[in-house]
Amino acid sequence: MDRKKLILLLGALIVAIGTAMAARSMFAGSAAPQAEAAPVEPDGPKVLVAKRALPVGTILNADSVGYQLWPKEMVQDAYFIDGEADMSKLLGTVVRHPITAGEPVTQGSLVAPGDRGFLAAALGPGMRAVTVPVSAKTGVGGFIFPGDHVDLMLTQTVSGQGPQLATTETFLRNLRVLATDQSTESTTTEDGKTVVRQIRTVTLEATPKIAEKITVAQTIGTLSLSLRSIADNQSDLERALASGAVDMPANASQEQEEALLRKAVARPQDGSGSFVTGGDVSRFQRRTMPAQGGESAPSALVTNVTSGPAESYTGPVVRVARGNTVEAVAVSK
Repeated sequence: MDRKKLILLLGALIVAIGTAMAARSMFAGSAAPQAEAAPVEPDGPKVLVAKRALPVGTILNADSVGYQLWPKEMVQDAYFIDGEADMSKLLGTVVRHPITAGEPVTQGSLVAPGDRGFLAAALGPGMRAVTVPVSAKTGVGGFIFPGDHVDLMLTQTVSGQGPQLATTETFLRNLRVLATDQSTESTTTEDGKTVVRQIRTVTLEATPKIAEKITVAQTIGTLSLSLRSIADNQSDLERALASGAVDMPANASQEQEEALLRKAVARPQDGSGSFVTGGDVSRFQRRTMPAQGGESAPSALVTNVTSGPAESYTGPVVRVARGNTVEAVAVSK
């Protein structure tokens, strides 16, 4: 190949490469531009909506509701508008009708403390309100407020032959406090501090059966309240899950799981209570149940273990079996 043909071949190659690059640039530039959707915000005010599902009886707090932009044409007079509604007055109110997550909260769906029907709306389904008298000694010195959870203790003395038996037992656990002294809200000062005051009555949330037990317990002895720690709710929840008391569906949503867990934590506990007798506190007190009045101790014909004829003895005895012979031996005389 001579020099002239080589130069022509290189020139054709350069032209082909340039043409390919020009065509590529032309096709790339003619591609349709990608459209990006601009965020569209509703043209309207912010209204109060539920952050999660709020069943009947839910007490509103800062975590359950919040303000959200809402289309102006869909705003109703019953909605709570940001800048017009006082959030501090809404906190502590009770949901009268169920509210789904993201649904606006209306004025008719809430009941404020002091309004008619507030206590009935605060009760859970199937629950009852029962009031017990307390004092500074039996009511934790006034450090119990609506919304707290308490255990209920019964103190009584059992009469019989000999000294009485003093005992205290915790027979109910995890009862929710609905009101103190006919008030469903805590008293606060101007700087927001809660006022601790002596209370005379406490209204508790209970099942119908537990309400009957509380009523009977008031006639037996003295009732005392024991304030529960917030940390106890987690341990109670773990025990409920381990025992199978909470049936969690496999395909349950997060909202359903939260509702079941809240229900398990707030459920009153009946049974499996603990007790303490006078003998557990002092060696000079009884530890066992005394024989009731009118009942005589077992009597038997006791043979004198030393010598002498048989004599009649009334008192505690122990029957000793030796072969086919059973002998009653006096414990004390």
